[in-house]
Amino acid sequence: MKQLDYADEKISTREFILGITSIILGIGVLSLPRNLAQLTNSSDGWISILIGGTFCAAIAWVMAKTASKFPKQTFYEYTSSVLTKPVSILISFTYIAYFICIAAISTRVISGISKVYMLERTPIEVISLFFLLVVIYAVSGSRIALFRLNLMFIPIIIFIVVVIQVFNIKLFDMTNIRPMFITNWSNILSGGKESIFAFLGFEIVLFYTILMKKPKSAAKAAVVGVTIPMVVYIVIYLFAIGVFSNIVTQNIVYPTIEMAKEVEIPGQFFERFESIFFTIWIMTIFNTTAMALDVSVYGLTSIFPKLHKKKLVFALAPIIYLISMMPQDFTAITSFSQSTSYVGVGLFSIPFLIIIVSKIKGVKGK
Repeated sequence: MKQLDYADEKISTREFILGITSIILGIGVLSLPRNLAQLTNSSDGWISILIGGTFCAAIAWVMAKTASKFPKQTFYEYTSSVLTKPVSILISFTYIAYFICIAAISTRVISGISKVYMLERTPIEVISLFFLLVVIYAVSGSRIALFRLNLMFIPIIIFIVVVIQVFNIKLFDMTNIRPMFITNWSNILSGGKESIFAFLGFEIVLFYTILMKKPKSAAKAAVVGVTIPMVVYIVIYLFAIGVFSNIVTQNIVYPTIEMAKEVEIPGQFFERFESIFFTIWIMTIFNTTAMALDVSVYGLTSIFPKLHKKKLVFALAPIIYLISMMPQDFTAITSFSQSTSYVGVGLFSIPFLIIIVSKIKGVKGK
């Protein structure tokens, strides 16, 4: 396996933004319209997305500010200087386990959907294995190359999302999204919680800010990186409600894919557009899984500098594969995903803890 090394080994602000966008845009968008339709009335779920996205953008800003305060230190190094090494090791391993679970969930979900929509006769175990092999190949190379891939994939992904909405305009019924503002605030906030789960992954800012050419722009970039998926989520959700209605959307497992199935291109050039959409969307799941695995490896190499990156990648891959195969059905996958999401939300407190303790102890990043 030949590795291509980049001379700069630094990422621009734009690459940082698209990296955050890539890890957020993944499996969550496929089922988010259904989850929100079950909690809200009419099309009020967009308010939940706005609340959840704004909250996550604020947390991402705090995380980026925390990391940029220590511009030349890894996450393990600056948490060690502030919270002591034992606490830093505990927190780092929690993040590592969290991102391993994200990679495992992404692998399992994409394999299950691939079997349903594309590879009906192929076992999930085989699909997961080959998907992970491609992820291993990407992560084993340059870390900067992953961010370069985002520059290539994200425009294609955004384009295919726009195409789906454009071709569904003729099926869009305005009566399905009216009346608005009829859902009580407790359900809106419950929908906001579901939306937060769909935004998780932006915690990579704690680890990747050290790679930025301009660390001072990390906070602004983090907010933009979260805002892009928020806009995409709102557009997809409103179109799902407009095309299927709230009641129908509640009973569709993956409304986003079903919208792609409704696309009819003039001339019948493509008879199954959802296959094209899903093929493109695999790029997003690939980015999410690759970056989650890379953050896990980055965290371990920060704690144990003598460990070789490639050896760690090959060591973690079987663990991810075994975890992805543990859930036996859709209910178990959902339960595992929710448990992981709760851990992610719990980790939101870490940057606040670092800031408070560093102020008390007078620790300066520079």
